[in-house]
Amino acid sequence: MIELIERATSFSGNLAIHCEGMDYTYSQLLEVSESISAHLLKDCKDLDEARVAFLIEPGFSYVAIQWGIWRAGGIAVPLCVKHPLPALEYVLDDTSASYVIYSADFEPVLRPLIEQNGNRFIAFESLKSGNGVLPDVYEERRAMILYTSGTTGKPKGVVTTHNNIKAQVTSLVNSWEWSQSDHILNVLPMHHVHGIINALCCPLWVGACCEFLPRFDTDEVFEVFIRGKVNLFMAVPTIYHKLIARFEVTSAERQKEIEASLKNFRLMVSGSAALPVTVLEKWREISGHTLLERYGMTEMGMAISNPYRGERKPGYIGKLLHGVEVRLASDQNEVELGVPGEIQVKGEIIFKEYWNKPVATQETFTFDGWFKTGDIAVQDEEGYYKILGRNSVDIIKSGGYKISALEIEEVLRTHEAVKDCAVVGIHDDEWGELIVAGLLVSDSSLDLEQLSNWVRNVLPGYKAPRKYMILEDLPRNAMGKVTKNELKELFKHHLNK
Repeated sequence: MIELIERATSFSGNLAIHCEGMDYTYSQLLEVSESISAHLLKDCKDLDEARVAFLIEPGFSYVAIQWGIWRAGGIAVPLCVKHPLPALEYVLDDTSASYVIYSADFEPVLRPLIEQNGNRFIAFESLKSGNGVLPDVYEERRAMILYTSGTTGKPKGVVTTHNNIKAQVTSLVNSWEWSQSDHILNVLPMHHVHGIINALCCPLWVGACCEFLPRFDTDEVFEVFIRGKVNLFMAVPTIYHKLIARFEVTSAERQKEIEASLKNFRLMVSGSAALPVTVLEKWREISGHTLLERYGMTEMGMAISNPYRGERKPGYIGKLLHGVEVRLASDQNEVELGVPGEIQVKGEIIFKEYWNKPVATQETFTFDGWFKTGDIAVQDEEGYYKILGRNSVDIIKSGGYKISALEIEEVLRTHEAVKDCAVVGIHDDEWGELIVAGLLVSDSSLDLEQLSNWVRNVLPGYKAPRKYMILEDLPRNAMGKVTKNELKELFKHHLNK
């Protein structure tokens, strides 16, 4: 049996999930997930790694479906609730999902696909209760596929096994000292490793509570904090920036309530993008806590973290987590202390493969089995790592997401007025990096607001450029390749006018 789910039987009376004003115990989670498994299995004994996608708002139903898929022997494919239809269709086609479970709120966006092939679509509200014999699911099996953008442009499906998830979770449970008494507020995207592993599976592993909000709202977040039950919070720098901005325009009386509640927290974490020192310092002034920065990827969960107990260095991602091997390398040779190198990682935390992409899988590992992250870092004498950048300018970190510039460029070039383009990320305190696009157009009167709306109908909002600049030509080198660092400088100059 999957250990995460087996452990839940020891916490049957504990509060597992709180959402929309309702409390749900581990016993209820086990009961409902078993019923979902029985419905999915129907007349078969084992889903045998069939892919089951689901489009559900974060909350109890999301977790019950995830567990139900796992207990039936399937591979869970969580879909992003903010993705437009083309992005959802890409994942469903790429995984050849056997079933798609969705809640009524998402029926309108999925309707064109339901009309094409309604047999594989299951409305959550129509799931019938039932029970039956569930298969033995070994932990070596594939458990989940999450999508990440790579340097080739198209998102790749990152496959993790139950063993991988167990290793990722136990590493954090040990390093961050999770316990049954913990209660976390989870406001993170639930198609992303940060939200699923760090902020959901970790509390469920130890019998703690995970609370969800129906949508992110700064006032609602502060209201939850003031109630006094939550003692952990994890977010991307963009969220902390928004909370600080809201705090600063709040009444003095309310500020005192917020400050008092934050001082009772056990742990606050920032990740998925570099945390500006100004944000760290301002949040410390408000909360009395130094945010814990950590480093991870969809392909491995977390590998490096500032210590739970000990100095948290601003601008550093920290030290090795429990049970993880890391080296800094250049051309597959380990570099000396103090010399920059690519972060390479080994251990059970590392994903199994990119779905149906054996060449891409092989290329991301060294000949002796180290996973190549593509991030360049340096290590100091105390063992702390500091990120210096990526070995590719085509990956943008914005709002906690790693985004492929090449994917956005491919979409922009399909617009009839765009002759060519280049997309880059430029530093921004709120977003980490702001996505911007330089354009060569056939019509200089192109309405950029209309172009922006067009892009947002094709790509998720977090991948859409925030600023555009029409150019006479893109900066290029002697070989005709766009020099993106030069484009960044042009944008900085343009935005500072």
